[in-house]
Amino acid sequence: ADFFSTRGYDVELQEIEPGRFQTIATLRGTGGGASLMLNGHTDINALTRRWRRDPWTPSLEGDRLYGHGVQNMKGGLASIVMAAEAVRRSGVRLAGDLVVACVAGETQGGEGTHYLMERGFRTDAAVVAEPFGADHLVTVHSGIVHLAIHTYGITGHIGRLEGTVNAVHTMTAVVEALQRVTFRFTPRPDLPAFPRLNIGSILGGRGADYVLVEPPYVPDICTIIVDVHFLPGQTVDGIVADIRATLDPLAGGDPTLRYEIEIPPPAGFKGRRRLVMDPFDMPTDAPIVQAVARSYRAVTGQAPKAIGTVLPHSYSADDTCHLWKAGIPCLLYGPATIRGNADEDDACVLVSEMEKVTRVLAVTALDVCQRKPAELKLPS
Repeated sequence: ADFFSTRGYDVELQEIEPGRFQTIATLRGTGGGASLMLNGHTDINALTRRWRRDPWTPSLEGDRLYGHGVQNMKGGLASIVMAAEAVRRSGVRLAGDLVVACVAGETQGGEGTHYLMERGFRTDAAVVAEPFGADHLVTVHSGIVHLAIHTYGITGHIGRLEGTVNAVHTMTAVVEALQRVTFRFTPRPDLPAFPRLNIGSILGGRGADYVLVEPPYVPDICTIIVDVHFLPGQTVDGIVADIRATLDPLAGGDPTLRYEIEIPPPAGFKGRRRLVMDPFDMPTDAPIVQAVARSYRAVTGQAPKAIGTVLPHSYSADDTCHLWKAGIPCLLYGPATIRGNADEDDACVLVSEMEKVTRVLAVTALDVCQRKPAELKLPS
């Protein structure tokens, strides 16, 4: 916030929940032009185990910038900040507002951007700088829902197991059955691997606190956190119904198996994804998409390598879903991690990619924010 305010931006420091802030900085235009949001999230993925470098100290090795979170997505965040700075330093007065939204909680379902949209904040177009590549304009992604599945047992001491039910044992049957879930969906040839279910974590113990230090006692609760990446046309209710269609017969044949599905996962699970991210599918002929493509050609002298669905990047989900749901035409364009997986050990971002994205987005702002808002509307 201080960085922007000392440079003449209008700055709003938003407290999206107690003690959790995000910065929305606006380079005000002279009026009458289209507004553009450059969006990037400040939260990062969990630290993985096998870093060979100090993840908390940035290091530059040739063109590669290493550091935890630099790839998802501090590299993109730096690019959008410097794109706005390039415009400001140029002395060109834009007609429309240029907004830099440094949002919180994208990895929890886009909480910061959702907060912004719920409070009526709008621009005529937006670019989200996720790490999908400086040569790719991504306009499609899948949906994501996270859910908890609980199994419940009856606790007792190892010396008297009669009448007990081990919730971890019954969960093993649930885990095995989930491999057989059949989802109802309309196939998307451009997203052939989805829909897909993944069991990401498991916790079992005694009582509401999942006590782990009493192994002589039978656990009476076990919880798994499940991720489902889904396609346009699928709904959360339909996904839950498909899961129940597999688990209900299992429970019907075993009186000791009691289960419950909870969306979102319980509050006690740190970093839980509280919001559903719906699938995103922006027409490639949308004016904002074509504006970024023009800017890319102006900067590089070439056409983008891909516009539309770009795998594996389109298998993810991100804040464009909330922007698009609010009626803001948008796309994904940002510097890619060198390994293509934001969670990998020692992943990094290429400085040359950051520079290219910065230049393209600065030119995009100079183009879009001098146009009339009506020019950013989607073709009818």
